[in-house]
Amino acid sequence: MNQPVSGIFLSAVLDRPVISQSGRDIGVLWDVAMGPGDPFPVVPHLLVRKAGRVRRIAWADIALFNPVVVSLKGEPEGITDLPEPSDEVLMRRDILDKQIVDVDGARVVRVNDLKLTPVLDGLCLATVDVGFRGVLRRLGYLKAWDFLGGVLHRPLARKEIDWFLVQPLGANLSRLTLTITRDKLSDLHPADLAHIISQLPHQNISEMLHSLDMEAAGEALGEMEPEDSSRVLSQLDSSHAADVLEEMPPDEAADLLAELPEDKALELLSHMDPEDAEKVQELLEHEDDSAGGLMNNEYLFVSPDAIMDDAMSQVRLLGAEIDNIYYVYVVDENEHLQGVLSLKRLLLSPGNTPVAEVMSRNPKSVHVDSALDEVFELVVQYKLAAVPVLEEDGKMAGIVSADDILEHFLPFALRWKQYKALRKF
Repeated sequence: MNQPVSGIFLSAVLDRPVISQSGRDIGVLWDVAMGPGDPFPVVPHLLVRKAGRVRRIAWADIALFNPVVVSLKGEPEGITDLPEPSDEVLMRRDILDKQIVDVDGARVVRVNDLKLTPVLDGLCLATVDVGFRGVLRRLGYLKAWDFLGGVLHRPLARKEIDWFLVQPLGANLSRLTLTITRDKLSDLHPADLAHIISQLPHQNISEMLHSLDMEAAGEALGEMEPEDSSRVLSQLDSSHAADVLEEMPPDEAADLLAELPEDKALELLSHMDPEDAEKVQELLEHEDDSAGGLMNNEYLFVSPDAIMDDAMSQVRLLGAEIDNIYYVYVVDENEHLQGVLSLKRLLLSPGNTPVAEVMSRNPKSVHVDSALDEVFELVVQYKLAAVPVLEEDGKMAGIVSADDILEHFLPFALRWKQYKALRKF
């Protein structure tokens, strides 16, 4: 196969003449198909066009493939014209000039060119050019620009992304996404995922969320403003949307549902796990500008009769499922708040020490209908990481985290979301 060892860009071969072994004109290269490979997508066949007719020629029947000419191993009469596959993916039609997700850079970028690399007896898609070089190459100005850059000692930087760091967008492209790419995407910080989702065209949002595991999708939506995340969620089918909501902290799920029409919110609640739905429904009953409207009703608690080992076991058992574990609250059999344990005391106290001897008594708290100003004052004055919220009868209802109350009152909320990420244990 006559082709550059380092690879060849798609723009260099598109619309180039295709000839037979004897030199007969077969047409021009119209497109290049791609299919799953190990590890990169491979080229199964080429599309050749002549006089409005498109033929599909297997890669095995290609003798030469370079920017000057593409030639067949034989004559067209002896080469099988392949049928059109139902799930065909074409580089020019489906990838070039389309948007993709750069997983490493956590951004959505435009594909300006594609680089094909030889592998054994085949050809694979190795990198994506998302830089200005790709645009200039397609316009035919790249050599002149490189010459000028050399004279001025200011070369134009290459911006190529390896395919294993790319998440393509499109209904029929998910099978070309490498497993390593899906894993990297789910491992991104939720704020980066939220940033990516916010840049996507509406028609690609559902597909992106389906490519993530439920926990990652829920965390990403939690990083977005409720009105934005509700628009994203409304594009999913009810069952999938409910699964995502179940992975979110109840307070964030409640904020999101509050932005939806009532009938849609009730529909999603009906698809959720009953226990999760009950927690969210409870929060929806409170006014938005009250402590109850901002609280999270998931928190760690132990009995006053427990010892420190019991409290630590509770942290290990439930800590991963709870958004805030700054404190362990001491609650009696009637759900009344008796005291609070900081994680510092929990870690430093002997395991057989009774909780009642170590806990801080008479902790600062607010009621469910307390104004948010009151919560803010407690957080600032006493430097609390979270404030317990009580029902009118004194029962523990939930907590308001410092992150949530600060985000409510202060500008530049993104700063506090980043601060929140740094404080997680």
